[in-house]
Amino acid sequence: MPGDGFLLLDSTAVPRGRRADWLAGELRAAIAGGALRAGSRLPASRVLAGELGFARNTVAEAYRRLAEEALVVPRVGVGTVVAAAGPQRAPRASATAAGQVLPSRPPRRTAPDPIDLAAGVPELTAFPRAAWLRAEREVLAEASRRTLGYQDPAGAPALREALSAWLARSRGVVAEPGGVIVTAGVTGALALLAGALLGEGHDSVALEDPGATGNRLILEYWMPRVEPVPVDADGLVVEELRRRDTDVVLVTPAHQYPSGVVLAPGRRRELVAWADERARRLIVEDDYDAEYRYDRRPVRALQPLAPERVAYTSSLSKTLAPALRLGWLVPPARLVEQLVERQWASGLGSPALPQLALARLLDTGALERHLRAMRARHRLRRDAAVAAVRAQVPGVRVHGVAAGLHLLLELPDGVDDARVAASARELGVLVQPLSAQRHRPGPPGLIVHYAAEHPARFEQAIAMIARVLRPHRGGRFPTSNRPVAGADAGM
Repeated sequence: MPGDGFLLLDSTAVPRGRRADWLAGELRAAIAGGALRAGSRLPASRVLAGELGFARNTVAEAYRRLAEEALVVPRVGVGTVVAAAGPQRAPRASATAAGQVLPSRPPRRTAPDPIDLAAGVPELTAFPRAAWLRAEREVLAEASRRTLGYQDPAGAPALREALSAWLARSRGVVAEPGGVIVTAGVTGALALLAGALLGEGHDSVALEDPGATGNRLILEYWMPRVEPVPVDADGLVVEELRRRDTDVVLVTPAHQYPSGVVLAPGRRRELVAWADERARRLIVEDDYDAEYRYDRRPVRALQPLAPERVAYTSSLSKTLAPALRLGWLVPPARLVEQLVERQWASGLGSPALPQLALARLLDTGALERHLRAMRARHRLRRDAAVAAVRAQVPGVRVHGVAAGLHLLLELPDGVDDARVAASARELGVLVQPLSAQRHRPGPPGLIVHYAAEHPARFEQAIAMIARVLRPHRGGRFPTSNRPVAGADAGM
């Protein structure tokens, strides 16, 4: 490479199929060694590709990998800059106007970003920016005065039609466009439902135990009582539900959070039979990440078994990004009118332009193409995550590997998972203890989300967690031949 003040890179002997690997490795080493320091600007991909004799996409792929590792950051109007510096050199002296030489101020040291295995998000660096921007431009180019005016509080008609067709095709959900309500994610859907349920005289709701803390907190905010119901290898224990004084239950049947089990066919029938026993009973189905199934086709939604007993909800948080705050609710027909009225009274509904952009992605098939690509990428990350866990903490039982974006690591009895999580945080790793997702005491464990972090950073995080766990059982956990619920089917 010509001497341009960047790096001297000799690409002549690099095999064509290894060029992105080689370039990412060279830049990674330069950052670690201090040759590329924090704030350094990398050449434009077109310029570097021309100088190396590579395709521009090859350079862009190398930059993307470094961005996933949080080593570089793309900045609009600036380009790609180094975000993680290597060892700092001694500061240079600076001269004042009077000629007096003073030592320059030492560089500020900032704590490195933690490795976040606690956030249940997809690989956000893969957000389809180009497709989304194209959809937004098309929507704005075609927008009429009516489009830019006040919209139906239930949601933009174009999105409700697109969601009706897509949910029927992908999840088997029974819903006419008029029965779909666009919400501010699943949280918005649960808040709407809670208000309607209170209006009907319900004062409690049952939840899976363990279950998603976010769902529990929002329902605890609205409902006077929340009743925990245990989960086993077949999902929610319906016989235990029958012992609770409640007529509403929230479940995650396609991929229970956090255990990863699927609600067994017999349990599905039992749950619908429970709902049929009283006129006002309701099953709330949170279909939060059903798109990510790695061993077979995704399990169908529960809602088609009993559309008048099930309120179905999901969102874009696991498919595109939580920041969009777009979700949907398909309630029983008897609840639609009052839920739309509550949506109107609480803010006239969700912003219309993002809804129309999403409708365009659905109509053109862009969202489904994105999901196919993300399934492949997340499966690779899942495989790397499981391999890292089994290499670093051999013998630990891994649950939930067949689907979703997280793993459940079962820890030995007697280990305080909350203390493990606190110690990991001190080392720069964020992880959820299983005990935080429980109403009642139970086996300890850690919930680790693998989709958002590059496999190299995930492996680094697991190594730190292994350090925390090392004092227990001499650093090695006892192996078990017991079947793992919801696990290993996709391995």
